[in-house]
Amino acid sequence: MRHEPVPLTRQLGMYAYRGHTVLEFRGEIDIVAATEIGPYLDRATGRTGARVVIDLRPAEFFDCSGLRLLYRARVRVLERGGQLHLVCTQPLTLRVFRVTGLARLLPPQPSLDAALARSEAASGSL
Repeated sequence: MRHEPVPLTRQLGMYAYRGHTVLEFRGEIDIVAATEIGPYLDRATGRTGARVVIDLRPAEFFDCSGLRLLYRARVRVLERGGQLHLVCTQPLTLRVFRVTGLARLLPPQPSLDAALARSEAASGSL
């Protein structure tokens, strides 16, 4: 069951789903949005054993500032023994992930349930 995200900023909502913290990025994820999202993302990824899903389906635009957010979140979660999953269906964003190699480090999934099915795997590690 999915709950309505609690808005943290204009571009970020948060809710719990199957024992994970879901951070829903919305609208345009650019340098301004990344500056606003960063502290919330750090809080969610800074806990030992954090289980986080970043859902980019509502994001309409995603630039290199967003890529930096995702890479930083991945590093922080893995350093603390947690899990980080990514949900994305936007063709242009998926293309950027493939071209930059981020798709190998943090494989995007088409839905929350598909992302959580990967929980048994090494969550974004190679």
